[in-house]
Amino acid sequence: MTACAIENETAEAAGSAGDAGDAVLEDDEPGEPGVPTGAALAPPTFTIAADGSYAARLALRNVAAEASDEAAQAWFVERWTLDGHEPYAVPLPLDQPEEPDSQVLPLADGRVLIRRRVADRHAFSLLYPTGPGTGELPLGTVGCADLTLLPPSPDGASAYALSAGAHSTAVWLVAGGAFGPEQVAEVPGRCSGGVWLDRAGRMLALDREMPGGGPVKAVAVDLERGGEVTPLLQIAPESNDRLLLADADSGLLLIRSDAPGHDRLGWGVLGSCLPVRFPECLRPADVAVTPFAVQPGQMLMPESCAVALRIDGAAGSWLGVWRPAGRRLHQLAAPEGWQAGRGVWTRDGVLRLPYANENVVCGVALLEAPVDGERGTGPAAEAGAECGMHAGAESGMQPSAAAAPLPMCKPIPLGQAPLMGRMVPG
Repeated sequence: MTACAIENETAEAAGSAGDAGDAVLEDDEPGEPGVPTGAALAPPTFTIAADGSYAARLALRNVAAEASDEAAQAWFVERWTLDGHEPYAVPLPLDQPEEPDSQVLPLADGRVLIRRRVADRHAFSLLYPTGPGTGELPLGTVGCADLTLLPPSPDGASAYALSAGAHSTAVWLVAGGAFGPEQVAEVPGRCSGGVWLDRAGRMLALDREMPGGGPVKAVAVDLERGGEVTPLLQIAPESNDRLLLADADSGLLLIRSDAPGHDRLGWGVLGSCLPVRFPECLRPADVAVTPFAVQPGQMLMPESCAVALRIDGAAGSWLGVWRPAGRRLHQLAAPEGWQAGRGVWTRDGVLRLPYANENVVCGVALLEAPVDGERGTGPAAEAGAECGMHAGAESGMQPSAAAAPLPMCKPIPLGQAPLMGRMVPG
């Protein structure tokens, strides 16, 4: 279950392209009114359910400060409903404000899972609206140093978390089980990432580094077989090969690897005998490029899938749209207040981008995927980057339909072709 080849288009460096971190005030900088010095100003992670029906985040709200008439701000959970005619947000505050490092994850039934750190444990609860108030269903705790929620499970009813230790990594079912949080797998090595490979929520891809060091390789973990581990990416013996995104319909994989000599963004197809490819257009100069959504419903047509990318540069964050068959990167302006790096494709090729700003509390901008023949100007055009601006974006809301369940497909090797024509600088 390995990918053992690359198609080399160039071996020049592009640099790593991870998500930009949240902005944090230093201790000696003045804070915003009502926000404690050192508090995170940028909103914590905005998470969209696997079927696009709901989203959740932590938001700031004004509260009365103790022993003072001045207003202060505190974090609370906010749920967005995205599958109606118009998007709307529902606040889910409790008696106590949330900590900014808490994590939230929406389920398909509208409840929101929250992970809180309580001393040396991690506590999980489900929040839901109850008339004018907020209901809370405690699920239990997990005792470990570090634990993070995995992306929403495709089944919409379960939630998983990852706890990495020095020699192994535990996979926890933290919502959807019968008796509270339970460990469902233990994977040798230190794992990170987390990409679902099927629509049943059974096959999970993790990026693993073995005990004692060595390269990072993506592996597939079968959660219904006690965490059985199978190699998934093996582009070169010493390369770091990470899986960023996977589409269950087409089999398209978005990969980051340093097999070409430097960290590059590439693509392959699950089960294909063709080599992994690293397009030149996905490494524009002086920016970081990170894929965050793949167009579903393109059965057996991975090269036709539109891929949405977050582009981070000195000017801020904006959008990229690319198709493997198109071989060009369209760069587009994002809506004001975009929840950067978040969005959902419809099967018809419309990208739904959540945003919030001073004028819109909860909004979704609709962007039709550009045609690969279109040309225009984009945020990076003045710097000489090839790009295309699509002017057809509009604000509004389009209902999302849950994808029909598909048979579980177990990962198989991408190909066994050797590294041909690979160029390494120096």
